Amino acid sequence: MFTSLSDRLTATFKNLRTKGRLTESDVNKTVRDIRMALLDADVALPVVKEFTHKVRERALGAEVSEALNPAQQVVKIVNEELVTILGGETRTLRFAKNPPTVIMLAGLQGSGKTTLAGKLATWLKAQGHTPILVAADLQRPNAVTQLEVVGQRAGVPVFAPERGNVGGHDAVSGGTEGTRSYGDPVSVSRAGVAEARAKQHDVVIVDTAGRLAVDADLMQQAADIRAAVQPDEVLFVIDAMIGQAAVDTAEAFLEGVDFTGVVLSKLDGDARGGAALSVASVTGRPIMFASTGEQLGDFEVFHPDRMASRILDMGDVLTLIEQAEKAFDRTQAAEMERKFLAAEDFTFDDFLQQMAAIKKMGSLKSILGMMPGMGQMKAQIDAFDEREFDRIEAMVRSMTPFERNHPKQINGSRRSRIAKGSGVTTSEVNQLLERFGEAQKMMKQLARGGGMPGMPGMPGGGSGPGKRGRQQQPQRKKSKSGNPAKRAAEEKSGGQRPAAPNGGSFGAGPGGDAAGGFDPSAIDPAQLPKGFEKFLGK
Repeated sequence: MFTSLSDRLTATFKNLRTKGRLTESDVNKTVRDIRMALLDADVALPVVKEFTHKVRERALGAEVSEALNPAQQVVKIVNEELVTILGGETRTLRFAKNPPTVIMLAGLQGSGKTTLAGKLATWLKAQGHTPILVAADLQRPNAVTQLEVVGQRAGVPVFAPERGNVGGHDAVSGGTEGTRSYGDPVSVSRAGVAEARAKQHDVVIVDTAGRLAVDADLMQQAADIRAAVQPDEVLFVIDAMIGQAAVDTAEAFLEGVDFTGVVLSKLDGDARGGAALSVASVTGRPIMFASTGEQLGDFEVFHPDRMASRILDMGDVLTLIEQAEKAFDRTQAAEMERKFLAAEDFTFDDFLQQMAAIKKMGSLKSILGMMPGMGQMKAQIDAFDEREFDRIEAMVRSMTPFERNHPKQINGSRRSRIAKGSGVTTSEVNQLLERFGEAQKMMKQLARGGGMPGMPGMPGGGSGPGKRGRQQQPQRKKSKSGNPAKRAAEEKSGGQRPAAPNGGSFGAGPGGDAAGGFDPSAIDPAQLPKGFEKFLGK
């Protein structure tokens, strides 16, 4: 979504890093580049003016002039101001003290309200709630049927006492009478809340009708539904690809419905993304959720700080960690940790488990996009064919259980059979086995504390329970002394050099104490420098 904006800002900051000191001219040029980047991304003009004014004011102050690295300080300022216009802090749903919590969805037709109702229900269900969907969109053709299909996919019940418009004739021109001909959405919404209370559903999601443009009928109907059900949250669903029209639409809905939060849909598109940077700042209502794909699981809480980091190509490691925690099974992770510490072979069965977990996290391209600095590798990431994973999985699943656990036993005939079973060439199977063998060696080296090739070893590595430590180098035999008297003494003591008088520097000597045979009372104070006699206790 923010590819163009991110590229422009990254190029701007790259030019700053070569300067040890920033002049007013440098700051003005940077602010001008940021202004052009924001305008090119379809950000509303009032938002751009306010943003660049704050950045310029802070960049010309002591905050940057006294900084050790002025360029990094400017990036920090831009990041903080981006977080501010995106809403500042993460805002979560406010649940009712006495269930059910009523959530009303509002927005234009085509913004993705019905699909988002299923995504929100799926997300709430994963949080331990029991949501129910209410089909209050009775005007768009087959909207009720679509919501029922979405609810079935999400495993969530749908309350739909009216079938709505099934004839394919929109009732927008018929006004109130046309609405009644397909059922009363206000009565359906009220009955849906009563149904949820009777069947003990703790969350009600009301899907309302939309229009192709903002009009009086749409606003009146939305206002009547709001007055009837008294929702705890009114979420305004807006298409993130709508561009400059997002501001006018948001202001119209704010005046007509007074929504409490914003949900951005189609955030995975290739539009410029100005809507996301404009709506929260213009309306003063926070962006709460974002729809990032077509699947029901492509839905996430909107974090302004993380989104700002993505725009500035700083990555989004926290979201990546959260997705990994959901995708990876704790039992499997513990088993993998045990095998790693025990330096056991990593098998193809383990590999299949890891691939399944990665698929649960979503698209590999989106995962890579959350890593810091990946904006510089957009071309390589875009060129990556995710179907390669399917080909690898096909090869692994063409192996027998014995072959998956003993890849070294896969000979030529077995490789030919695997290639035919997975629809690939024998050379591709050879490449897979070769790379897999290198991965096994690398994991064993890490387990022994050897570290990655070309990198220092891991601290605390070495032998341990279940580990094979590094082989100890044999101790070199001590050479014999060239002094005949000393050599005779060494041979007499079994090759060891004779101890120093009084036990030498370390260890107890004959007649000495455990600290090395040192006896302070045997020292003559007259032989010491002046003032040292006080340390002898005499």
